[in-house]
Amino acid sequence: MITWQDFSTPVGLYKALPPDWPVNYWWHFAFFTVAILVFVIAMVLAAIYIERRGMGRMQSRLGPNRTGPFGLLQPIADAVKVLLKENLVPAMADKPIHWLAPVIAFFPVLLIFAVVPFQNGALLADLSIGILYVVAISSVTTVGVFMAGWGSSNKYSLLGAMRNVAAVVSYEIPLALSVVGVVLIAGSLSLNDIVLGQHIPFILLQPLGFLIFFTAGCAEINRSPFDLMEADSEIVAGFHTEYSGMKFAMFYLVEYAEAIALSAIITTLFLGGWKGWWLPPWLWFIIKTLVVFFVMVWTRTTLPRVRIDQLMALAWKFLFPLALLNLFITAAQVLVWPDGLPWVAVIINIAVMVALVVIWSRFFKVGWGRVNV
Repeated sequence: MITWQDFSTPVGLYKALPPDWPVNYWWHFAFFTVAILVFVIAMVLAAIYIERRGMGRMQSRLGPNRTGPFGLLQPIADAVKVLLKENLVPAMADKPIHWLAPVIAFFPVLLIFAVVPFQNGALLADLSIGILYVVAISSVTTVGVFMAGWGSSNKYSLLGAMRNVAAVVSYEIPLALSVVGVVLIAGSLSLNDIVLGQHIPFILLQPLGFLIFFTAGCAEINRSPFDLMEADSEIVAGFHTEYSGMKFAMFYLVEYAEAIALSAIITTLFLGGWKGWWLPPWLWFIIKTLVVFFVMVWTRTTLPRVRIDQLMALAWKFLFPLALLNLFITAAQVLVWPDGLPWVAVIINIAVMVALVVIWSRFFKVGWGRVNV
């Protein structure tokens, strides 16, 4: 079988790093902890610039172009500005909860990257249950969001937080089911093993799983067109209406860090992770992550915001049954080809995805025409 390595960088670049690299366990822990912090902050700054500049082009305007060459320093200027803002707390707020909410929302996003491989073996911890860990830890951010809404003593903040909880509870099920198909093909829950098992990129073997995972992930992290938690026309700024200064900056950081985390997980599960041609593996990982994030920006600029009934109907009437069907079809294919799915499965699965999406869209309406109560 032809694999990516046949056309890619020298074999040495795919050699796994030892688990105690560079010196011993503690040096390994310190190095990758610092690397994750630097990676997340740098990628968030890049994501803010890409989104503002990209949306400017898509909407026939310039975007940031004054601070630094081509506006490259605009994210740093925004960060400095928001950090200098006064930190205001509502008089009736639950102050301990109001203070803790952005902290609890932020740290789970960082913990996701502990199991994401930047190249073969280059990760903080290669857990045998890596993807299960990601699905579990990513839901903790919702606790921080709910605390922000509850502790703000603002009905609009609480409404935005409750919408977030409803979206996460609903979309977590199809998201988790779409991952099971990848696990069945790879035969492992370890993210590093899943990348190594992608002789054919799983986006080709699991196109329907990718579509479900991408849609459900965007809904969970409050990306357009599912940003009902911050619908300014309805509930001001949602759960962080009463936040300013450093605490607002942390929620802003969480929003983009979640988008980068989702892009990194999609890259790992469906796009071959760090695998690629000629370039260093870690660079391929960054490029693919930014490409996935750009697709999120593209959808934000293109699609209008959905209603809350449409949000719920899409999860339970559309994505959930399709995720179940995708799981059964993948399980059958793994039984037929236990030694690995061949290239013919790519054509079969793409045809199945198109047929299922068209049929389900035609006969199972999700409330696009009227408000369903």
